[in-house]
Amino acid sequence: MQTKFILLLLLVAGLGVGQTALAQQTRWTEQQAKTWYAQQGWLVGANYNPANAINQLEMWQADSFDPATIDKELGWAESLGMNTMRVFLHDLLWQQDAKGFQKRLDQFLRICAKHKIKPMLVLFDSVWDPNPQLGKQRAPKPGVHNSGWVQGPGATALQDVAQYPRLEAYVKGVVGAFANDKRILAWDVWNEPDNTNGSSYGKLEPPNKLALVETLLPKVFAWARAAKPTQPLTAGVWKGDWSSDAKLTAIEKLMLAESDVISFHSYDDAAKFEQRIQSLQRYNRPILCTEYMARGNKSTFEGSLPVAKKYNVAAINWGFVMGKTQTHLPWDSWQKPYVDREPAIWFHEIFRPDGSPYRAEEVELIRKLTGVAARK
Repeated sequence: MQTKFILLLLLVAGLGVGQTALAQQTRWTEQQAKTWYAQQGWLVGANYNPANAINQLEMWQADSFDPATIDKELGWAESLGMNTMRVFLHDLLWQQDAKGFQKRLDQFLRICAKHKIKPMLVLFDSVWDPNPQLGKQRAPKPGVHNSGWVQGPGATALQDVAQYPRLEAYVKGVVGAFANDKRILAWDVWNEPDNTNGSSYGKLEPPNKLALVETLLPKVFAWARAAKPTQPLTAGVWKGDWSSDAKLTAIEKLMLAESDVISFHSYDDAAKFEQRIQSLQRYNRPILCTEYMARGNKSTFEGSLPVAKKYNVAAINWGFVMGKTQTHLPWDSWQKPYVDREPAIWFHEIFRPDGSPYRAEEVELIRKLTGVAARK
């Protein structure tokens, strides 16, 4: 009798373990997402790439990884009261040197923790150059916004199902390595997956890119979940009308249905920014704005940041320090490069390379809203 009782206890315990493992591989419940978000405080940060790196490959490759610059610049972020940064990774980095990349990522996370910053890490990206290449990266094109940023996976890998096991190994490998790391805020599995880059590299894109992405994106979510991360997964909607399910595209429905926490981009004025938030509240989950602030497009700190705080929405602007990405230049620089001339106003970025602010009043506003000014 005692033996049967012990066997029954073991069986029940085994079922419990199985259920826990299953829960870790499914979308979070609304309550799980809200509980997680309540522990974070109001999240404010920027999309971060060091000023001396033209793209995510140059940021992370061994020959150009620069902890000193990262430490210096994240110190400026800490001085603003920023507590997160959105940072892009790349599948080719894992293919090139998985152990080395993992070591550098750990070093980056140590620097972030030093400055009280929990980054959101981006696994894939459909924006800009569809032909990424490892090794020394090209110099910036004079006067052109984000002229060296690369997609991941590139067009070749996206179209080649034989490379999907490599992509799976990358997702499971990097998420698995840091699945229980409290220094990481969240995983953004794919930046603007349905972006076809019509104003820049559109002619180089696969004609069936959206169909390919629609097939691969759910696999990426599943791969990430298979690594059992303790951090939430998301993918941000960024265009169109989200006010009703009927107006969503198939990819947008997929992004919103798979995300543990809802994320979005808005380079619109304050009124439109607020409408965007309201249109996503029906999902009853935490909302994170992972891209905003384009001064020439009427998306500003003074317009959007108070709205984000009002709704307790995370606010992560594009751009931090003026540098090789040249994203202080507007999008239209692809059609008319700003060679030997500055734009009337900077499009993105907060700081100049020496750490002085582009606009002192913006820096003071950020500090006021994050509470840094009050603590001093």
